[in-house]
Amino acid sequence: SSLLLMSGVVLTVGLCRRLARRRLRSRPYLFAFLVEMLSTFQICACTNELSLLGDVEPKPHTALTLTYGFTVLHGLTLAGSTCNPCGTLQPMWGGGTSLKMGGLKIAAQFVAAVLARVFMHFIWSLEMAEPHFGALSQGCSSPMQTTEVQAFCIELLFSVVFQLAVLRAESVNPKYRVHLIALLITMLVYAGGNLTGAIFNPALAFSLHADCFRDKFLSYSLVYWIAPSLGKLLILYVY
Repeated sequence: SSLLLMSGVVLTVGLCRRLARRRLRSRPYLFAFLVEMLSTFQICACTNELSLLGDVEPKPHTALTLTYGFTVLHGLTLAGSTCNPCGTLQPMWGGGTSLKMGGLKIAAQFVAAVLARVFMHFIWSLEMAEPHFGALSQGCSSPMQTTEVQAFCIELLFSVVFQLAVLRAESVNPKYRVHLIALLITMLVYAGGNLTGAIFNPALAFSLHADCFRDKFLSYSLVYWIAPSLGKLLILYVY
């Protein structure tokens, strides 16, 4: 049921992106906002569902396999979208994207994060699949299983590694690039998922753990917003 749900999200987003591309090309700002929002919605919704499957046996092989498979699927179906506020900083830094357009895309990403959370909570309330039972009663299911300083360093390091790999992979054939990036993300999730969740995406972190941001806003904003953004800025400055 979970796989069918995520596949349905991917299919629906693909159809909406195609419709937006046909109808809104003459309105670049609205087009950019909708495409970025739809793309980020797909990643956030699917990752929300994947987070419920972490305990499926055999552990952690099932969760890691699904992480790799859906990361490849996102890479193939969401070409042209960053779906990550940190990734949006790169063209803004280099002058390829205006401040207005960059801000619009980041706004779209956070709007999508909220919409994905609301949508997935509605789906979970229907309890259509076994992993959905009790999913809404968890509250702040904190992914931070270490000190704030260590969590900050881990998310900063993972952001640096990921963003550097993305920059270096720009010259790789796209059909191989998505597999390389998916493999790297899966390795990072395996290495640090039990400590911080290995998210390194501010919008995705907010979608997954909004309750934790409400309860401990300062510590979570430092770890899941400031750390990955700082990692991206360091890469842009050095690279």
